[in-house]
Amino acid sequence: MSDEQQDPQPVEKSDPAKSGIELAREALAQAKADARERGALPGQGRKKRRKPGRESGRGGDPTAFGPAIRELMAARGWQERAAVGGVFGRWPQIVGPELAEHTKPETFEDGILVIAADSASWATQVRLLAANLVKRLNEDLGHGTVQRVKVVGPSTGKRGGGRLRVTGGRGPRP
Repeated sequence: MSDEQQDPQPVEKSDPAKSGIELAREALAQAKADARERGALPGQGRKKRRKPGRESGRGGDPTAFGPAIRELMAARGWQERAAVGGVFGRWPQIVGPELAEHTKPETFEDGILVIAADSASWATQVRLLAANLVKRLNEDLGHGTVQRVKVVGPSTGKRGGGRLRVTGGRGPRP
């Protein structure tokens, strides 16, 4: 132990002459002062927390998440778009892993599903399977959702002029 000992902080002793009610008043005054320092106004209790799942003014039991989402989607007309979005996410399961490796769904508008293929040969293959694909998609999404499949091949971009190009030619002749 060291020779220097620190004196403990002086503890305020309550005045034995104060009654319990006076001590309570002092504690209340101290609590109000602390609340003012924090920016809270004395006398205002905590705000009631809303119970999750209930809408204000509607009462009743809370709704489970799944049915609530389905109800919202039906009310907003989002069911078809959500179903088509599910097709985009499950593309490998719908068309098979080999075809999914070389194709991907691009857009869906007005009943037309646009599929991009990574080569001309795969685009031809998907065009041959288009009728079966429409049937399979409508089984998942509901009859008539997909009316047509449009297949696009890879875009090669603008063709440049090479050294084997004829410049200044007159074009094809009969």
